[in-house]
Amino acid sequence: MTNANSAIIFPCGATMKNRFMLAPLTNQQSHENGELSNDELKWLTMRAEGGFGMVMTCASHVQKIGKGFPGQLGIFSDNLNAGHIKLTTKIKEQGSLAVIQLHHAGMRTPAELINESPVCPSDNKETNARGLTIEEVKQLRDDFINAAIRAKKCGYTGVEVHGAHGYIITQFLSPKINNRTDAYGGSLINRSRLLFEIVDAIRATCGKEFLIGVRLSPERFGMDINEIKWVCQRLINEGNIDFLDISLWDSFKTPEEKKYQNSSLLEHFSSLDFKKVKWTVAGKISTAMDVQNILDAGVDFVSIGTSAILHHNFPKLVLENPAFNPISTPVSEEHLIKEGLGEKFIAYLKRWPDFVK
Repeated sequence: MTNANSAIIFPCGATMKNRFMLAPLTNQQSHENGELSNDELKWLTMRAEGGFGMVMTCASHVQKIGKGFPGQLGIFSDNLNAGHIKLTTKIKEQGSLAVIQLHHAGMRTPAELINESPVCPSDNKETNARGLTIEEVKQLRDDFINAAIRAKKCGYTGVEVHGAHGYIITQFLSPKINNRTDAYGGSLINRSRLLFEIVDAIRATCGKEFLIGVRLSPERFGMDINEIKWVCQRLINEGNIDFLDISLWDSFKTPEEKKYQNSSLLEHFSSLDFKKVKWTVAGKISTAMDVQNILDAGVDFVSIGTSAILHHNFPKLVLENPAFNPISTPVSEEHLIKEGLGEKFIAYLKRWPDFVK
């Protein structure tokens, strides 16, 4: 059995004090210009105080036009640095690793948020998104890299490149969405080129002691499990990442696609040769027993979403009680306020039936 309280040392040398990561959760409670709000600061620092070994921000956009939702924290300009410095200082004071998730929504950007058409690897009728020119693809790559350099300056331990959930890097990876005919479209090598260029340049510019993770999801948006496994293995083999974050929606499920149903989704990924690279999964890891089951399946650390909303100190509660179960939903607004959520985050959670009383 893996002890959830044991430390992890990543290839870059960073040490995570336990096996708990706060999942990057959309919360809509920062300022519309991308600036950190006091509500977001409180939400994240309370999770560091609650014992999470790694605290990851919500998806933070690397370009103004990559904004995915209202009240999103941004990392696209030096004008936003003061908030990030405040945040990293507070998280690290608690002995947690401070990691920012670098994001661009691409065709999933609501046009009304940016007052123009969203962008995509190629024109997309369904979302009314326009295809990027080759110059814009290179600019996008550079803006991911510049965001990582900015994050390092602001004191983040590292970054996670968001390549999951149908956002812009997924859109490039997807043979369904990406219809480009240049070096960034067609074969899997070409479709994954943008991701590898971003990761390799972040390693080159931020140095070997900077923590780098990549988030990928193996289903939906035209993703193919074997293609995503190929991308994962190449990321591991090339030695420029410290961890992989595989978002499974449900860590205990069977793949949707018939031809892959001989193993669970988790088993598909545990079959990779991770070498020194660490990995985490997200999706319905709610109770102390779930945490232990995932760690026993060979996963290095767990990404906690819902239970981290319900209990800012979920890691401490699990470490004290191996049979811990979170409070059942729906919960009162008072409970969520006590757990450090702001009004906007609570309003956002009301979209889910039976979450808030």
